[in-house]
Amino acid sequence: MINPISLFIGWLMDLVFGDPERLPHPIVWFGRMIAFGEKRLNRGQYRKLKGAVMSVVLILLVFGVSWLIRHTLQISLHTPLSTLLVILFDAIIVFYCLAGTTLIKEVREVFLALDRSLEEGRAQVARIVGRDTSELTAQEVRKAALETLAENLSDGVIAPLFWLMLLGTPGMLAYKMVNTLDSMIGYHTERYLQFGCVAARIDDVANYIPARLTALLMIMFNVPLGSAAWHRQEWSMFNFVHKYGRCHASPNSGYPEAALASILDCRFGGPHKYFGEVFDKPYIGENDRELTTADMKTAVRVNRTAEILMVALALAVSLILAHI
Repeated sequence: MINPISLFIGWLMDLVFGDPERLPHPIVWFGRMIAFGEKRLNRGQYRKLKGAVMSVVLILLVFGVSWLIRHTLQISLHTPLSTLLVILFDAIIVFYCLAGTTLIKEVREVFLALDRSLEEGRAQVARIVGRDTSELTAQEVRKAALETLAENLSDGVIAPLFWLMLLGTPGMLAYKMVNTLDSMIGYHTERYLQFGCVAARIDDVANYIPARLTALLMIMFNVPLGSAAWHRQEWSMFNFVHKYGRCHASPNSGYPEAALASILDCRFGGPHKYFGEVFDKPYIGENDRELTTADMKTAVRVNRTAEILMVALALAVSLILAHI
């Protein structure tokens, strides 16, 4: 159980500062651990088994070590200082695990860079997407940025908070290891198809509920409450998400992307190139209109609203558990 004070402080720090680029970051350590293991294990026979073992061991290691640190802080001092240390530990973990502010900043920078030149836009969007950006058109750069904004609202905000509610900060950190594994070795390429397939499946399971919850939060409060068209528009958007949410290579990413596509009345998806290989992703939506800076601003507002609602939900759960 996390103290609601820790959650609020950690979220407020992310809101103000974003990712601390000049401080040691646990996600960077996770990446180094994964790269170390992948370099030594992703060769020869039994690649699927070796990738599965590495993934499970790393996830359990992160959960176990963080749980042990937190438990030690709780029981070692038996003083008010012990409580303060646990609150600070949890707040720092929440701060490190949330990525809402940095994500929004990066997407804004993509649109600003694109206003200067196509090459700058391609270079900027390459910071936040895994696809090859060297041949993208201006429309494809904008589309890639907004798709990532929607998908990473789930991965970078809603899912970490969901696992925080279920398993506390150790669960939140373990989820970030799951997500990092998928982002590094979960690709359907020749190199990672066997080695990363179990990591990808674990990520699918971990994000199943959060991805659908993200779409729900994005849609529910997009239409002003009390408006005459509220129920009709909401129902139409839910039908859109139900139809197109499954039109994605991932069983989860399509849902927040479909929610944003329904809100913006645009089309996402289509062919993407990863590591030199072309992947023909299904389209999400039908209106292939030109995306604009105004669409980015709407998408940012939707993201922030969904984030605030999820933080409020997590705070409510932590308060209820604190009084049981």
